[in-house]
Amino acid sequence: MGVSRLMDLLADSREVIRNDGVLLLQALTRSNGAIQKIVAFENAFERLLDIISEEGNSDGGIVVEDCLILLQNLLKNNNSNQNFFKEGSYIQRMKPWFEVGDENSGWSAQKVTNLHLMLQLARVLVSPTNPPGATSSCQKAMFQCGLLQQLCTILMATGVPADILTETINTVSEVIRGCQVNQDYFASVNAPSNPPRPAIVVLLMSMVNERQPFVLRCAVLYCFQCFLYKNQKGQGEIVSTLLPSTIDATGNSVSAGQLLCGGLFSTDSLSNWCAAVALAHALQENATQKEQLLRVQLATSIGNPPVSLLQQCTNILSQGSKIQTRVGLLMLLCTWLSNCPIAVTHFLHNSANVPFLTGQIAENLGEEEQLAQGLCALLLGISIYFNDNSLESYMKEKLKQLIEKRIGKENFIEKLGFISKHELYSRASQKPQPNFPSPEYMIFDHEFTKLVKELEGVITKAIYKSSEEDKKEEEVKKTLEQHDNIVTHYKNMIREQDLQLEELRQQVSTLKCQNEQLQTAVTQQVSQIQQHKDQYNLLKIQLGKDNQHQGSYSEGAQMNGIQPEEIGRLREEIEELKRNQELLQSQLTEKDSVIENMKSSQTSGTNEQSSAIVSARDSEQVAELKQELATLKSQLNSQSVEITKLQTEKQELLQKTEAFAKSVEVQGETETIIATKTTDVEGRLSALLQETKELKNEIKALSEERTAIKEQLDSSNSTIAILQTEKDKLELEITDSKKEQDDLLVLLADQDQKILSLKNKLKDLGHPVEEEDELESGDQEDEDDESEDPGKDLDHI
Repeated sequence: MGVSRLMDLLADSREVIRNDGVLLLQALTRSNGAIQKIVAFENAFERLLDIISEEGNSDGGIVVEDCLILLQNLLKNNNSNQNFFKEGSYIQRMKPWFEVGDENSGWSAQKVTNLHLMLQLARVLVSPTNPPGATSSCQKAMFQCGLLQQLCTILMATGVPADILTETINTVSEVIRGCQVNQDYFASVNAPSNPPRPAIVVLLMSMVNERQPFVLRCAVLYCFQCFLYKNQKGQGEIVSTLLPSTIDATGNSVSAGQLLCGGLFSTDSLSNWCAAVALAHALQENATQKEQLLRVQLATSIGNPPVSLLQQCTNILSQGSKIQTRVGLLMLLCTWLSNCPIAVTHFLHNSANVPFLTGQIAENLGEEEQLAQGLCALLLGISIYFNDNSLESYMKEKLKQLIEKRIGKENFIEKLGFISKHELYSRASQKPQPNFPSPEYMIFDHEFTKLVKELEGVITKAIYKSSEEDKKEEEVKKTLEQHDNIVTHYKNMIREQDLQLEELRQQVSTLKCQNEQLQTAVTQQVSQIQQHKDQYNLLKIQLGKDNQHQGSYSEGAQMNGIQPEEIGRLREEIEELKRNQELLQSQLTEKDSVIENMKSSQTSGTNEQSSAIVSARDSEQVAELKQELATLKSQLNSQSVEITKLQTEKQELLQKTEAFAKSVEVQGETETIIATKTTDVEGRLSALLQETKELKNEIKALSEERTAIKEQLDSSNSTIAILQTEKDKLELEITDSKKEQDDLLVLLADQDQKILSLKNKLKDLGHPVEEEDELESGDQEDEDDESEDPGKDLDHI
């Protein structure tokens, strides 16, 4: 419970105690995950955010700084606390921290420190080292609450200190990294200039400007990398600004692609490196954009034909520029050519490229040039591994023979290993952010180190493979491609059949609904027929048990007047049921034919194994359909049986009607008797109806009387409630008066006691006391003697 009691100090009204409590918790939580969790679950986030808000957010003093440091201790590298912070909706409470706008009211040293810590706290929640799921949810929460929008406002504001601007760029970078929604929003942000320019363009201007601070240029590069990370849409937009069809001919606006090309070929080696790495990120894991970039043409000088971007990069390499520039260009070319055989073909098409690479690798240069040699070896290895043998002079086998003659396989592999053995390679592979102490250390890019790890082993194997193994590998690749094509074909076929089956299922469900409706109609008709039968039996009982002829005659007489209408309606319903049955039968026939066609199409497949899989799957689905159709057929059969019954009953009714007509001609006297009986029955029915009407009136009167009684009862209940309230008030007053009386009695008893003690003192002093007083005092003493215990006499003695 120690931590819990320490947390209570944060709610202390004395600021000195509270502030020292924050400092103590800082020390306790600095490197102890268990205490961090306990403090977080003791409502630390709520209390610390309240303190920051009370102190004025970023405008607050040293207390805000201490609270922010404590929050960092609780959240950094603690996934459970980060999740608790997000689920507690505390990210939304961070938004007011960054509402600084572009006011030039001055930036005190404490405000800069506070805002710097606030930005670092936001970065802790979206750090690339966190679990991807947790980072993604925090990124979405920051966009939904408007925190990202607020950060972009600071990014485009004027008068912001350089270190705050740099940290804001880094924070925005990690908030948008790998999150498509946030990346799309960032692409739409414009700088408040005239005319408005995209924020990406403004940032790239700072990156390729050698007069800007080094840390700011690194931050912009990181922001651009995060914007393109897993963002194929953004990559396409950047590359499209370099294509001839999208370049602004008027030259009024500068695009991102033009800025990158300008930086790529400027005299500043750091701009060369940054632009090359940024352009490489626009191609990362995107074969489409690698092919599109091959279309880019550059105008070198007036009168000369345009040169492709790929050719211009190799031209600069061969001119012997600075090591930083060459490393940047080689990383760009390696990224461009990897997994893109078309780009490899374009590269090899220039006859000067392969001799240049072999010459660079074969030379024995100093330690500074070993890195460039390793990158040249990697580029040549990529040209071999991703070569589609479309150029006869530079086929895989010829390039490997060239390496063996001019360099040697062992020497080539040794030079290739210079990359991963470089001291700056391991440093760049640790974190995505380009964080370098000075420009000289800016050599490797984080994503490029991943590419080297991926390709170093496969290139080594490719160099040592014989031509026969290459042929076998190519055959295997072709076989796999054919197999993939076949699988794709059957997948498409299965997809189409699934759609057809889905349509059939929908049709079957529609037929089921129609069948249910028909069954409902048949059930209603059966119930109506049963009602007619019941009426017939009732009339037969009422008319007495006469002979069979009279019974049939009385049945006909009772049904006289309603029988022709009922018979006509039954005929219409039977005809409608027949039509529905024929319609259902035709639809079932159509479905059977569709299923037979599907069966025949399934058996005509080319690949036996794949067709067996597909036919097995389809046969199961067809079996299910057949089962459903069988149930429909059985339902239709039962329905047709019902219709047959109805037709039989109709025939019986027709026969009875004919018998009734014949009996009318033959037996006139019996008709008179039946008519009189019918009249008696009608009289009885009218009497029963009259009695029913009277009973309904009585029920109505009783219900009205019940309503009135209920209203009286409600009014009585309300009166009782009022009386109960008054009673409670009186009881409360009586209780208060009793308490007052008891208080008065206590006061009187105290007063008497004081008077008695005063009289005793007077007696002791020899002052005469009146007789009445003596009597009273005597009585009082007697009472005291009775009340006191014997032990008190001993005390007096």
